[in-house]
Amino acid sequence: MQTYNGMPANSLTGVTWRKSVHSNSTGNCVELAELPDGGVAVRNSRFPDGPALIYTRDEIRALVLGVKDGEFDGLLV
Repeated sequence: MQTYNGMPANSLTGVTWRKSVHSNSTGNCVELAELPDGGVAVRNSRFPDGPALIYTRDEIRALVLGVKDGEFDGLLV
């Protein structure tokens, strides 16, 4: 399967979408799925058939480490 940014998320067959337990009940969540090539797809749970953004593992790792280090705390004001 060839993946690209903006591809329809529903065309990513055979992947398991995961979301945080901190997501709220109205469905305002970001979901992630590991791809067969090692990449990671991201979609908006409110639009599961909408576009998916595709990132490398290193890009997701940098984001997660930045979140853990508090680098994005100012965005949640």
